[in-house]
Amino acid sequence: MTPRATFAIALTLMTTLMAAGGTILLFSTPAFAGGGAAAGSAPAFDPGMGYLAAALATGLSSLAAGVAVGHVGSAAIGAITEKPELLGRMLILVGLAEGIAIYGLIISILILNRLG
Repeated sequence: MTPRATFAIALTLMTTLMAAGGTILLFSTPAFAGGGAAAGSAPAFDPGMGYLAAALATGLSSLAAGVAVGHVGSAAIGAITEKPELLGRMLILVGLAEGIAIYGLIISILILNRLG
């Protein structure tokens, strides 16, 4: 495996773990679980960490999506050059790679909504 592919896999894995961590942070607070925090009380975690988690979820997922689209896009161009009828399939694959950024954006919106 080339160092570039290893970096892409590690970046995608890290982004996935950050999104999962943000989701766990979002849904594990006592206020959400009904564990005693009353409406209007202070949040169970530091809001600054929530903003940091939202920023990291968006930034790292966008970075991973850029790496993925770069790899998939270059392979798609090569495949379309040899067989032009593959254009529709390749557009779907590039769209799946772009979905990584959308998932990170959704997680950050959920985190920001939870903060206030």
